[in-house]
Amino acid sequence: MTTDDQIVFIVDDDARIREALVELLASHDMRSVAFESASDYVIADKPNVPACLILDVELPDINGLDLQGQIAEADHAPIVFITGHGDIPSSVRAIKHGAVDFLTKPFSDADLMAAIHAAINLDRGKRSERAEFGMLRQRYLDLTPREREVLPLVVSGLLNKQAAAELGISEVTLQIHRRNVMQKMVAASLADLVRIAERLEIPITHSRRAGGS
Repeated sequence: MTTDDQIVFIVDDDARIREALVELLASHDMRSVAFESASDYVIADKPNVPACLILDVELPDINGLDLQGQIAEADHAPIVFITGHGDIPSSVRAIKHGAVDFLTKPFSDADLMAAIHAAINLDRGKRSERAEFGMLRQRYLDLTPREREVLPLVVSGLLNKQAAAELGISEVTLQIHRRNVMQKMVAASLADLVRIAERLEIPITHSRRAGGS
């Protein structure tokens, strides 16, 4: 794995801490960028790679826990908190809101590196999930309007005859649309298509009814 595959952001107002962390990460062949304030971190351009944010709790412009809350709705790097004044309520709050770890200074290099690797692996997994969802969403958008009508009927379990009647089209035409939906969504089976529909949260408003074949 090259240093371009990941990055560690450091936000700490203590220059000595920043320098020590940058040196530690360099010794592990890991790229890092250090900031002395939360605002500097927020406005900085960030590479689109798996990352970890090492965040001090006490900062000159904003409390690190408050920053965690402010960026919670954004796609941000998983956080590893570091602090010289740790307490149980703060650590509980941090972990409850998604922090990977909460380390009290002085902490061991091993503990920090373990937390960093866990954070980067977590971010890598989230990025993969987002990319997969984006691909599925684009495939769905590439369906024709009629195919987007057929998809929920198919995954709801309606028979071809029932789905065709619902749309006022022939069963043969329904089968053509169904085949196109399967191909465009790259679904290997009906069960696969059902999982895709669930992932995309496509509303299912029909249930299988008796009759037809």
